[in-house]
Amino acid sequence: MNGNLMADPIQFKDEGNKHFQAGEVDKAIECYTKAIKLCTDKKVLAVVYRNRSACFLKKESYTNAASDASKAIDVDAADVKALFRRCQALEKLGKLDMAFKDVQRCSTIEPKNKTFLETLRRLGAEIQAKLKTTFSTDSRVQNMFDILLDEEMDKDKKEMAANNLVVLAREEAGAERIFQNNGVPLLLDLLETGKVEMVLAAIRTFAGMCTGHKARVRGREDREVHYSIMAVDNEDIALATCDLFQCINDSLTGGDRRFYGKEEALVLDASKDLKSILMALLEMVASKKVSGHGRDQALNLLTRNVPRKDKKDPDHSKSLFTIDHGLKKILKVCGQIPDLPDQLPMTENTQLIASVLLDKLWDDLRCDPERDNYREVCDENIHAINALSGLLQGPFEVGNQLVGRQGIMEMMVALCGSEREVDQMVAVEALIHSSTKMSRASFIITNGVSLLKDIYKKTKNDKIKIRALVGLCKLGSAGGDDYSMRQFAEGSTEKLAKQCRKWLCNSAMDTRTRKWAIEGLAYLTQDADVKDDFVEDDPAMKAMFDLAKSKDKTILYAVACTLVNCTNSYEKKDIMPELVQLAKFSKQHVPEQHPKDKKDFIQKRVKRMLKGGVISALTVMVKADNVLLTDQTKEMLARVFLALADDPKDRGTICAHGGGKALIPLALEGSAIGKVRAAHALAKIAAVSNPEIAFPGERIYEVVRPLVSLLHPERDGVQNYEALLSLTNLAGLNDKLRVKILKEKALPEIEQYMFEDHDHIRQAATECMCNLVTCKEVQDRYLEDGNDRLKLLVLMCVEDNEKLQRAAAGGLAMLTAAQKKLCTKMTLVTLQWMEILQRLILHDQPQIQHRGLVIVYNMLNSDDNELAKKLMESEILEILTVIGKAMDNPKRQIVIDVARTCLVKAMDLGLIKPFTTP
Repeated sequence: MNGNLMADPIQFKDEGNKHFQAGEVDKAIECYTKAIKLCTDKKVLAVVYRNRSACFLKKESYTNAASDASKAIDVDAADVKALFRRCQALEKLGKLDMAFKDVQRCSTIEPKNKTFLETLRRLGAEIQAKLKTTFSTDSRVQNMFDILLDEEMDKDKKEMAANNLVVLAREEAGAERIFQNNGVPLLLDLLETGKVEMVLAAIRTFAGMCTGHKARVRGREDREVHYSIMAVDNEDIALATCDLFQCINDSLTGGDRRFYGKEEALVLDASKDLKSILMALLEMVASKKVSGHGRDQALNLLTRNVPRKDKKDPDHSKSLFTIDHGLKKILKVCGQIPDLPDQLPMTENTQLIASVLLDKLWDDLRCDPERDNYREVCDENIHAINALSGLLQGPFEVGNQLVGRQGIMEMMVALCGSEREVDQMVAVEALIHSSTKMSRASFIITNGVSLLKDIYKKTKNDKIKIRALVGLCKLGSAGGDDYSMRQFAEGSTEKLAKQCRKWLCNSAMDTRTRKWAIEGLAYLTQDADVKDDFVEDDPAMKAMFDLAKSKDKTILYAVACTLVNCTNSYEKKDIMPELVQLAKFSKQHVPEQHPKDKKDFIQKRVKRMLKGGVISALTVMVKADNVLLTDQTKEMLARVFLALADDPKDRGTICAHGGGKALIPLALEGSAIGKVRAAHALAKIAAVSNPEIAFPGERIYEVVRPLVSLLHPERDGVQNYEALLSLTNLAGLNDKLRVKILKEKALPEIEQYMFEDHDHIRQAATECMCNLVTCKEVQDRYLEDGNDRLKLLVLMCVEDNEKLQRAAAGGLAMLTAAQKKLCTKMTLVTLQWMEILQRLILHDQPQIQHRGLVIVYNMLNSDDNELAKKLMESEILEILTVIGKAMDNPKRQIVIDVARTCLVKAMDLGLIKPFTTP
């Protein structure tokens, strides 16, 4: 357009109309918005607002749709289109009474309009049902309160009433009635009882009332009570209160996307409330009055809600605030030594959760001055070697820099020789965590190995002994899986591993001490001899799986590492043989593979692990609702699942133990690599198993999105192929799954792979399309002009690959049965259509021949008499006659029956006469 036309609102309006008709809604909105800015004519402006309202309805932006329609109605109160659009938007926003009034006005203006009358009837019925529910809810809420207020009421009835309130609070109508009927003071009274069941019921009711509702959450005076409740020494109460604060946070930050109309509009900036909650949580982190469970949940809430979820978001003020006001307190938690008196109450998970939070805060920083400030705060507040261990398990870069300061490593080595056992234990732990870098490991190998060996041999304290052993394990594995880089003498690592397995199987030891045995194995299983010995030791393997199911979640990472090592599912780059030769020639080090790391040994280990119950352990680990199940741990679990699912024969075992269900959350959340690995494992299972058994109930619909993600061009050919196979399997089950696949926008990707050069991928994509063609949306795409979709399907019917032929012919048979127009269109896409059809009905494979005959029948039944006549004047009639006259044969009966049906149809159309004998 030229400059003058660009300044014309009418031109923008017309341009917007064209975009809307073409389905380009965003471009249409852009044009209408420009027209609104330029337009001065009220009538034209009303039309533009009305049109933009239609766009917002398409985009499901109902608030904007209602607003634009209202502006059009302000100009012309009888604008029936604007009235009906506002009615549709208001209905979606849940404002049924207002929507009813709009459609009532529409039906008054156009009393014969069937759409208006139907909408009027439907909305009237919905309003009546809602009123009935509201009155019913009122009476139920009042009844619950009466029971709870009655001091003489039976205890069981009171507990039942409290739990019923929880259920009611999860419904919007029930939550509102509780709030309006002065329910908050009563719930606070329930908290005062101190009875666990009543307290839990009250907290969960508060959570239901606060979910997604800013107006109920803002400035609540009872929040201090909730802080004190979370501090009590009861895991269930602490967890329930944590969920309550998460609901409050989501409501205040907009994490809950529901719309609450006028009440929401009245709520001002929520930053003051969020700041007060953040300050209260930071106070709880280092308070002696808070229980270990309460501290864990406070740290969990900070970990979930302070760092940015999306690094593209420029606002990381919460992280900066937390570092300024809480970093010292988090470091204090890391510096606690549970074996000493006067320490903060903690659980076995507390310090590792604090390390995870430190890591996430560090990762959320955006520039060097912010990182320098973080380091300075840490430098000033590291008063204990244990706090250094916390940093080394969290933001390693910060901890590593502090370890590098003059005298720190020497001090750790010196503390190992202390007479106090606590000093020895803390120093050995710090040495273990700081020796991750090869340079540090070399220092300790030079200066500390003999000391660790000395501690291991002389100490009688098993807690110190096992830590010293893990230190030796870590140093012994410093060369990774490189067979030529063994740090210790031949057989030493096997001896260390044997001792780890012995401690692991010792159930008389406490869980925390046995956990260190798994830490040792996590390092040592990089050696293939150790892997083989471990999977052959059933008691040790079972002991590790049992510990993985325990409440101590600090063990997850070490178990995941061990499993990754045993299955060889870590990332391994392919090395070009030419580069190996070049490295040898230039006398550079070349990593060597251990003989027991070859495929047949790995497969044997996988079989042993499956037999030992690894899947049940993995399913429990995945369910851990804890920040300790980090993205890195999830990625390792996904890698293990993928390795276990490699052999199709093992996939049934994985499904039987709940592995299919466990993979879904790993495929939906975590690191990018982890999600791909989990999705690939899902594809392997869904491709060969019955999906309804592998993913029971509604879970089957959650599988679709991860599988569709594997169709991305960046995924490799195996992932593409197995994803297509699994989607084919799902698409063959029911319409709901087919619609779900289409909603996830898989169709363009599947079509793209039908043009793929690789035969297997092309075949899998065509089979998937064959199962999707029953959907109206797919049929419409084949009816569209200007593309080669139908032509490709027709030409595939004469490919050499019989499976591809069968899929293409099956797709054509279903398409021509569903859409008669496609019968005619099929004859226009290629001149060879008749020859292709003859080849299909003469095929020696009954399945392909059957599909060809169905296509012939569909053409005869297509209401296109010219096409039917052309078929019966060709050699097809002779072929049908020969097949139809054949003797009945169970192996080919379906083919014979369809041929006879075609001949009967031709007789009905008067194209052929019945055969008669003189």
